[in-house]
Parts: sequence; structure tokens; C-alpha cells
Amino acid sequence: MGGTIYLSKADVTAVEEEYVLNALRSGWIAPLGPDVDEFEAEIAERVGVKHALALASGTAALHLALLELGAGPGKVVVLPSMTFAASANAVVYSGAEPVFVDSQPGDGNVDPHRLVEAVDTLRAEGRDVAGVMTVDLFGRACDYDAIVPALEEREVPLLEDAAEALGASFHGVAAGAFGRAAALSFNGNKIMTTSGGGMLLSNDSGLVAHARKLSTQAREPAAWYEHREIGFNYRMSNLLAALGRAQLTRLDAMMERRREIRRRYVQALGDLPVRFLGADTGRSDASDNCWLTALVVEDDEADVTHVLSELTRRGIEARHLWKPMHMQPSMAGARTFGARQSEGLFRRGAALPSGSALTDSEVDYVIAAVVEVLAT
Repeated sequence: MGGTIYLSKADVTAVEEEYVLNALRSGWIAPLGPDVDEFEAEIAERVGVKHALALASGTAALHLALLELGAGPGKVVVLPSMTFAASANAVVYSGAEPVFVDSQPGDGNVDPHRLVEAVDTLRAEGRDVAGVMTVDLFGRACDYDAIVPALEEREVPLLEDAAEALGASFHGVAAGAFGRAAALSFNGNKIMTTSGGGMLLSNDSGLVAHARKLSTQAREPAAWYEHREIGFNYRMSNLLAALGRAQLTRLDAMMERRREIRRRYVQALGDLPVRFLGADTGRSDASDNCWLTALVVEDDEADVTHVLSELTRRGIEARHLWKPMHMQPSMAGARTFGARQSEGLFRRGAALPSGSALTDSEVDYVIAAVVEVLAT
């Protein structure tokens, strides 16, 4: 098969072209404009929250949210070790110390019991816990039935990193609607994209209003440029918001295609020595957005690095799961509660091409390649 089969290529059609062209022709080329306002309103309605703030990245959303929660020097933020670097980097940006927690083996999401243990232990030691960040891994919401009540009882604010999970839900509540605030990402490989961008979500009007101010260099409402706080250049452009609005009209169809691809993988690869993340947790894929289909190789003699190398040689982009943050050189010395599960998932796990633009023949090619590689 000619060309590379990508992990999660952007799915763009004539709909996106129309929205972006209309934005161009409107004259709103400057950073803000009506498409930004509409995109914020549409995402807030989709997720079921009162307020949304369109930003340059999901990382920016996490950073601003952490600042609003009071994260800073002398404080700690508890978060999963199994996550992309942006989650932990945003904590460091705030000046707070990241403390990592191990995963559940079934779906890779944070272990709620370890999470609560970390909060209680840190507080018993006299540490100031600014908040807890959850990460909805690969498009599957965390176990918020176990997490939310425990944090509310302890009066610890929750920040939901739903960067990978737009369109997913947990018991009927949309990902992005949990906690004091949440962050979405519209990076190029996400389930829907604005090329680059993110969104801060919250029901707290004051939190979003202040974050909005900080995101535009903290300019005061004066006749000149007045700044009483340090701000950031974090806003989303009107053109990218137009692209996001178009993608949002197609989100349900793109999710269903990813779910269909996952079903094909599960059916075709079920006899191999692999398990699929989330498959044995008792929750249906219908509540996941199926951003990435991730499997864990259970053959002790299989070398996942070799498997991925062989898939790459065949023109297939497949990747290791996130390398746990406590194993990253940039986070050397960070405190961790548990490590075995996340380290095992990294060692044995892989994400397969999952994009909604994949053709049936491309999926067939990936399946045949995985079967061949694991059989040798």
C-alpha cells in the first residue's frame, strides 16, 4: 500500500473549507471574531457547561485553570503518571510541584484509590494540595463515581484534562463537565481539530472571566494598554475557530467511524495474545470517543518495540502508549504513588491507526500487518 497510514490524521472535508472560506471573506482575520464567540458557545452547549474559553492549545487551558485553582510555588498538584507531557508541564508552568499516581490496568486511567491515598498522605505530611488533575486517557472518561465524591469530601478542587476525550461521557455526563474546570485539545491529531487549539470549560463564571483576561495579556479596561497582572498570549484565532465549528458539526459521525474501526480491530485481532484497553472494564465503547484504539500485548516473549518497528517498516504509524511521566528525564525525582501498572502498560502497549478518515482497505492492511508481525 502506497504512502503512510497515520495514527490519527485530520479528517477534513468540503464542510471545513466552506466555514474557513466564509471566515476569510468576512474580514475577521484578526485573532478574535464572531467565529470564536460561536465556537465557545457551541462547545459549551455540547459539553453541558455554562462557560467556555477558546485558546491556542489545550496546554494553555490547563495552565490557566491551574492558576485559577491557586496552583503555585509551595503547592502540589496530583495527577496521573500515564499522560502526555502537557499535563505535567502545565503544573510546572504554574510553579507547583507535580506528584504522580499509577494507572488502573484495565483502561490505563488513573487509579482512584491511589489518587485518594496520595492526597491524604500529602496532606498528612503538611503539604498544600492545590488540586487534582485527572486525564481521560485515549478518549475514555475516568471513574468519576469514585473520584468526585472523595475529592468533594476533602474539599480538593478537580481539574479534568479531557484533551483526548471530547464526545466521550461517563454515566451520561460529558467529558469536560467534571470538576471545577476542564480542558479540551483540538490539536491536529485529536478527534476534531482546529489545527492547533484548545478550550477551557467551567460552570464558574468568575474563573473563566479571569482566565479570559489573563489569556489576552491581562489587559485592563482602560483607554491605553494597562496591565496589573502578568498575562499570556493564549487566545484562539477566528480562522481556526471557524475550522473547529465545521469539525464540530461532524463530530458524531467521526466518533462513530472510530468506534467502527475499533470494533473491526477487536473482532479481527481477538484471537491474538492481546487485550484492548477498556474492553474488560464492564463499560461499553459507546461512552468512549475511541480517539485511539490501544492494545496490550500479553505474550511475554513479544517485544513491542520490535512490533512497532515492523509496522513502521510496512508504512503504518503505530506508537507506544504514553511513557509515564515519572520515567521522563524532565520529571526526574518527582514523587510517585505506585508505578507498576503504568510502567507495564508502557512496556507492553501500543496504539493503532484510529483516524476517522481511514479507509476500509487501510484498516484491513493494518490488521493483516499486526497478525503477521505478532505471528512471527
